[in-house]
Amino acid sequence: MTGYIEDGLVDEPGEVAFRADVIDIFPAGQMLPMRIQLDADHGIAALRTYDPLTQRTVITRDSMVFGPASEAIPSDEVTGIDGTSSFDVTERGLFQLYGDMQTVFDMLDGVPVILAPGIDARLETYLDIIRDAQQAEQDLRGHRRSADTSLYLDGREWADRVQGQPSADLAMSARDVLPDFLGAANPRRTFLAFLKEKQTSETIVLAGHGKLFDGLCRRVERALNVEIVPVTRWREVADAETGSVLKLDTTLEQGFLDTSAQRIVIAAADVLGRSVSSAVMAGLEEPDLTLGDVVVHEDHGIGILESLETVEIDGERRDAARLAYRDGASLLVPMDEFGKLWRYGSTPEAVALDRLHTDAWARKRAVVARDVRTAAKQLKALAREHQAKAGAVLVPPRAAYGKVCARFPYSLTADQTAAVDAVLADLASGSVMKRLICGDVGFGKTEIALRAAAAAALSGRQVVLVAPTTVLARQHFGAFERRFAGTGVTVAMLSRVMTPKQAKAVKAGLAKGAIDIVVATHAVLAKDVAFADLGLLIVDEEHRFGMRDKQALKSLAPLLHTLTMSATPIPRTLQAALVGLQDVSLLTTPPMRRRPVRTSLSPADRATMRVALMREHRRGGQSFVVAPRIEDLHGIEAMLRDIVPKLGIRVAHGKLPAVEMDGIMVGFADGEGDVLLSTNIIESGLDVPQANTIFIWNADRFGLAQLHQLRGRVGRGKIQGTAYLLTEPDREMAEDTRRRLETLIENDRLGSGLAISLGDLDERGGGDIAGDDQCGHMRAIGVSLYQMLLERALGGNTAKAHLDVVLTLGLSGSIPETSVPDATVRLNLHAKLARAGSIAAIEDFAEEYEDRFGEVPNEVSLLLRLARLKRMAARIGAARIDAGPRAIAITLKKAPSAKLVAALSRHQTPTLRDDRLIYECPTTTALERLKACETLLRLNLVRRSSKPGARKHARQSEPSGADLGSSE
Repeated sequence: MTGYIEDGLVDEPGEVAFRADVIDIFPAGQMLPMRIQLDADHGIAALRTYDPLTQRTVITRDSMVFGPASEAIPSDEVTGIDGTSSFDVTERGLFQLYGDMQTVFDMLDGVPVILAPGIDARLETYLDIIRDAQQAEQDLRGHRRSADTSLYLDGREWADRVQGQPSADLAMSARDVLPDFLGAANPRRTFLAFLKEKQTSETIVLAGHGKLFDGLCRRVERALNVEIVPVTRWREVADAETGSVLKLDTTLEQGFLDTSAQRIVIAAADVLGRSVSSAVMAGLEEPDLTLGDVVVHEDHGIGILESLETVEIDGERRDAARLAYRDGASLLVPMDEFGKLWRYGSTPEAVALDRLHTDAWARKRAVVARDVRTAAKQLKALAREHQAKAGAVLVPPRAAYGKVCARFPYSLTADQTAAVDAVLADLASGSVMKRLICGDVGFGKTEIALRAAAAAALSGRQVVLVAPTTVLARQHFGAFERRFAGTGVTVAMLSRVMTPKQAKAVKAGLAKGAIDIVVATHAVLAKDVAFADLGLLIVDEEHRFGMRDKQALKSLAPLLHTLTMSATPIPRTLQAALVGLQDVSLLTTPPMRRRPVRTSLSPADRATMRVALMREHRRGGQSFVVAPRIEDLHGIEAMLRDIVPKLGIRVAHGKLPAVEMDGIMVGFADGEGDVLLSTNIIESGLDVPQANTIFIWNADRFGLAQLHQLRGRVGRGKIQGTAYLLTEPDREMAEDTRRRLETLIENDRLGSGLAISLGDLDERGGGDIAGDDQCGHMRAIGVSLYQMLLERALGGNTAKAHLDVVLTLGLSGSIPETSVPDATVRLNLHAKLARAGSIAAIEDFAEEYEDRFGEVPNEVSLLLRLARLKRMAARIGAARIDAGPRAIAITLKKAPSAKLVAALSRHQTPTLRDDRLIYECPTTTALERLKACETLLRLNLVRRSSKPGARKHARQSEPSGADLGSSE
């Protein structure tokens, strides 16, 4: 055993999956998992890295090295060690497992050890951490591990081993470090200038992969007037001549200088930054199904997804899902109907299941569908009304706008550039802008706001940026004041902590038009605040404002352009985006070098808190402790002063005078104090780059968006952030609460704010977005089905027309267990294929299947052919296709027009019976009938398509075949 855990979906380090001719493994210590493709003789045919979120290939590799996933590798000879235990448990049994523990010095065998400058100070820090951990173990368990079974060297042992080892010096200078390209005013210009300086004296290696990296290489070729040589091995790099420029396909995240070899290695991320996985961009897709989920069947109502089974129907083996309903009833849903299954978004305990074979569900759905149609009419009217509003055309003078933006210190990422372009287009369109900027904490939403404000102010209109807290408003004001200094644009702040005299002066400036941009809190809603010519409203942390506040903000001026920003938009806003009634720009590129915040859920534990708080203190950082209620703070403060008496504790909450609270929080951000104990008032806006640890007390009493925002307060620099979600040790958590918190833990990657909002929408419902109800009909039928009905009522889901097409051909495909062993994965593959709205999407599915699971089996190939046939049938308005030994019957959804009948008669004249077209077509097998249907519809689609692109699409969608009725 090597410590790897077998799992159906490999997306975490230490997991492995074995399939027919594919092995997926996520090596411990690697950035990406590996996919091993086997050939017919079980040899290795291909090695690829893949994205753990999308499960799609990233790059092809020619070799891989991986070691065990745990130091504790149980064997049959060892007793008392549970082979299934996690690393945290088995680590304590290492001495029992191995008898004796080696240190790194035992393996060096005379190799010189390099001791970096400052090693003594760092050594003391680490020894302090070890001593704290040992003390915490004694406090927690009542005993301390003896020196003979300690996992660590003590100070004396370290000194003895170092003295007995040969040593060498490592002299480093600032010249050995790559420039900080991303921190420069113009990263790419600085990067190219650096290359030109080093071109003749060094070997330059550009390391990366993907389209953006390829584009960067082309730019380098043009700038240096050279041809970049692609290499695949480091040996080729070592053998290259000085002055060469090489391109190495790799996932290297950070470059380096090798001055002794006159070599420079620059990673793509050094220049472009790191982009979040494309799974974030695909975040608006239907959530995955899991066995045990509450689901909704369009025709039968709410049940529990119990299992995936292979059953025999009409002589054909088919995959089917078994749903459990009230009173012990169950229903088998064949693969053909998987498109009618939708996730409900709650736990079985919280839902009343429907009864089968009654009309209760049909009545409920009819009421909802009627009301959804009414809501859709209202929404269409709102959309028409919004589009008809002639907003002010704001087009700033190009030279002035360019000059202001050129002074900003940070270059925009590709998605920031797209967002700015969209905002500028909105402002210049003549319609009122209503756009949401959705980006995670620290992903650069403020850069969009700055440029939007510059465009409006330089167009002669006033701008108000509203933040939910004084601290956040203060930080925004500081950023805006610095950026616009010397540009002629005046910036002011309005909040409750200002003196009456200061507030009066700001209000007078706004009324006279002397102030161009004001950064404010709710104070801007006071009755005595008036603007001379307000043109743009920017709302930060949109989810922190209630509906009444938002309506009041919109009333500040008529026809007001509005830009909202949020990492976790509220369900109502997100639902509006999902159905296309809210313009959205997504920011998906995280800050350079920033790591995801490591998140854990556990009962509150004094020993753990002491170790973590002291570790943070010793590395020069600060910590947060957050509680849900003010009355909790006193007891927690006493506990903190007991377990970490040497640390400076600061306490802040909403009942403190505004000036005092502001002083505490700003002082903490400036480094005053080691631990800030507070309520969730730190949720927004407190930027403390040196804070890397947060404890959230009674985390189950916070909302998902709140927890995500709180977690985002730490790890904002280059150091790994850690969030501890604490629960009461003696109180059992409700299942739905645990599930909600696990959503946060599962979504701990950078850029997961949108996924968390979708989880919140899934759990809470998005409400009737035409009114104020946050729950609405989604509670009755579930988020996903509600969304589909709303899209249909709005006329926006024609791509899902195939869901209603019925095929009766006497055959069915499946996803065999030998190809995809995990039932949950098979289930979601069926659901994904059922909802693929176009033939192009089916081709993407086929590519993904082959990429993830190897060669496509015949059963899956048949499944894909039937899926393509459904999409083609939907394009001509067919409701069903029946095929038998003598004929093919196409039933249309409505009586066909003469033009359609003529088009469908070009190959063979059918008999028309009401809304049915019957073609004589003798066949002997079901496969012949399938091919005949494919050929008939392919001919029809090719002739009906007028666009060359559509023609090509139709041809590509079909297997090569002969005329109608030909045999295979």
